[in-house]
Amino acid sequence: MTRYFIVPGLGNSGPEHWQTHFERELPSAVRIGQQEWDAPVCADWISTIDDALAGTDPAEVVLIAHSLGCTAVAYWARQYGRQIKGALLVAPSDVEAPPYTFPSTGFTPIPLAPLPFPSVVVASTDDPWVSLERARLFAEGWGSTLEVVGEAGHINTASGHGEWPQGLELLRQHFS
Repeated sequence: MTRYFIVPGLGNSGPEHWQTHFERELPSAVRIGQQEWDAPVCADWISTIDDALAGTDPAEVVLIAHSLGCTAVAYWARQYGRQIKGALLVAPSDVEAPPYTFPSTGFTPIPLAPLPFPSVVVASTDDPWVSLERARLFAEGWGSTLEVVGEAGHINTASGHGEWPQGLELLRQHFS
């Protein structure tokens, strides 16, 4: 049985965010909680991800990451090299771009090595936190399939992505 692990980004995902809807919708979905959501430290986040997966058959694990959570997954993969079923990486924030001024430690440079598992990067054409060009670079570096969903902003609650059935369908298409 597939086990879904939700990896939110900076600030966590609120009650109307698509990740929260996925958590309620998907059987066996678990949100990976972080100790520090607003000024994250990458080493802490990736350690927490690895701890959350302990005792789970890696062949059953699908990570569902958003924003800074995508970069955390890339760092986690680089450090631990676990071969899981896959990862859906939605709207990866470009923490190296000048507009990204949120406090965070250790998330740069963004790893661009291939992930040791199948992955899909979902990107928007008008995301304020990552250009389509950079999202494409991340997808190529990570060896991910790129799914461009048009003008969808940062694919979060502010851009109108609450339940987000298109995201559930992408998840099912790639990791069912």
